[in-house]
Amino acid sequence: MASPVTGRTAALSLQLSQAHRELRRRLANVRTALGRRHLPDDALLTHCLAFCTALTSHHQGEDEGLFAALVRERPDLAPTVAKLVEDHGLITGILARVRELTDEAATRPHADLAAIGRELDGLAAVMESHFRYEERAIGAALDAGVQDAGTWREPVLRFRAPKAP
Repeated sequence: MASPVTGRTAALSLQLSQAHRELRRRLANVRTALGRRHLPDDALLTHCLAFCTALTSHHQGEDEGLFAALVRERPDLAPTVAKLVEDHGLITGILARVRELTDEAATRPHADLAAIGRELDGLAAVMESHFRYEERAIGAALDAGVQDAGTWREPVLRFRAPKAP
């Protein structure tokens, strides 16, 4: 049970897990739909790009909000946060390749959708490992409470349109 001291950060831990669950679900939907695309139906492309945007927004929100606030209050988490931010960079690279392949598929009627599938499979594996690590390391820190979390004036788990890379 969350105390007044840990309540806000425990809620953030729960939100983090829920966001990860939703991103997993969205990626699963895109991967499932990949084999069912009927040209000229570009719904798959739209969903794929929407997923890429949602994941990018999630990671930018963590980097600029939650992670920055946590490291200010818990400098001992800096190496963990650095690893997670490094993962975000890796994931950004995979997302760029997915966008590139998706753009190609939108203009070519016989595009290699299997290439998109392979990138999405790799993305799913990296995401799963990343999310599990993040939920264990950051979730545990949030569940334990952060001493000065009550002084966090700005939202620390931001979700907004991502910045252009």
